[in-house]
Amino acid sequence: MSARRRALSPPRVINIADLRRLAKRRLPKVVFDYLDGGAEDEVTLRENERVYDDVILRPRQAVSISSYDSRARVLGMDLSFPVILAPVGYIRLMHPGGEIASARAAGAAGIAFTQSTISGHKLENVKAASSGPVCYQLYLVGGREAAEDSLARARAAGFSALFVTIDTPTAGLRERDLRGGMKQLLAGSPLEKLPFLPQFFTRPGWVRSFLFDGGVPRLENVVIPGKGPMPMMDVIGALTRANVTWNDFRWIREAWPGPLVAKGVLTGEDARRAIDAGATAVVVSNHGGRQLESASATLRALPEIVAAVNGQVDVLLDGGIRRGGDIVKALCLGAKAVLVGRAYAYGLAAAGEAGVARAIEILRADFERHLQLLGCASVAELGASYADFPAEWLARARSHSCVNAH
Repeated sequence: MSARRRALSPPRVINIADLRRLAKRRLPKVVFDYLDGGAEDEVTLRENERVYDDVILRPRQAVSISSYDSRARVLGMDLSFPVILAPVGYIRLMHPGGEIASARAAGAAGIAFTQSTISGHKLENVKAASSGPVCYQLYLVGGREAAEDSLARARAAGFSALFVTIDTPTAGLRERDLRGGMKQLLAGSPLEKLPFLPQFFTRPGWVRSFLFDGGVPRLENVVIPGKGPMPMMDVIGALTRANVTWNDFRWIREAWPGPLVAKGVLTGEDARRAIDAGATAVVVSNHGGRQLESASATLRALPEIVAAVNGQVDVLLDGGIRRGGDIVKALCLGAKAVLVGRAYAYGLAAAGEAGVARAIEILRADFERHLQLLGCASVAELGASYADFPAEWLARARSHSCVNAH
């Protein structure tokens, strides 16, 4: 075992929180805060994690099961367990391997990786690095022409599904980014960067790898006709110019023939609009608590979305997944699979590809352990009978369903 792998093994790294601590130790404060932070007072960010405590599991004891099947089929993809690595912007800033290292680790583990538009490695190189399915997440930065070009490239490279983020008419007020100097790091002048330089002096390893990687990368998958790849930019300005409407979603449906996923759904009404616009799946997501403060925690919103789609499309969920038990609870409430973002990004920031692999390993082992402790033989068997959750969640789902039926 390599020294890096040993450093990621127990007792030093047992859970995702341990990877978070290692990431915080390696990254400059501005980069860690971008990865770790949320909008405003971060109430929604915290609630995304805490809400899993409201669901109580109901195991079947004294049962004999010869084998457990953790596999899942989602969006036409066969997964070794029901997890997809979520799109995370700017991850090449966290580690030079970025999307390539993450996709490689996902493929080796038998799960899917999703590449963000806000990425520093080319689509073709990321797909080539993975032995498993790779998906693409679309923002309209650069306009429709640039988006159509990236979609054509993703199709040609063999990407499996397209996730369209619909919850970013502008960026949320991410106060940690503003205080820490994220805008200045990405696009500021040397003079504007000056007040934020001291935090980098204590992270020489990151600075060295950042400089050897060429500094702030360009957006390799947002190619402006006649200009080339767009420079990496401040996310606030980028998202303000990239709002996706349902009309946009319809032309994207025409441009993308494969599985099409609406990411950022928090109400039954929007779930049904997504289906009407051509979505083949939805992701219950509040953007990791980084957009609208006081939006619903995703697990709490999940029953309403499941009731609204009524089996017409797959429902996925992201937000707050840190344990295998969190995955189990989401599936018990109707999700087909979950997306994890920060959990693997902490691993990437801590130790590159080996860190991503360790994050996946932690979640998989914990998920399989939960299946065994529940006395549940397979993912397909997980359902509401294995969990108790607050009655008002289901009551709200029924209420919204009745209102919209009339």
